[in-house]
Amino acid sequence: MWYEILPSYAIMTIAMAIPGYAMYYSNKAVLGNPHKRELRYRWDRHLYMRDARLTNNRPYEAPGLEAIPD
Repeated sequence: MWYEILPSYAIMTIAMAIPGYAMYYSNKAVLGNPHKRELRYRWDRHLYMRDARLTNNRPYEAPGLEAIPD
């Protein structure tokens, strides 16, 4: 019957979801931020360095107005 496919579907769904969740929690544990930044392009590297300068080497935290020097 049609319901015989459900265990296989559940196994496939779980197996395909594990890498995404594992990456989220491993980045959170190692970097302190769940989302890793890609520095493939020059503009992205420039923004990364700017954020690191404004937030004292914690570029994953969004800088606010208090982080901008007068």
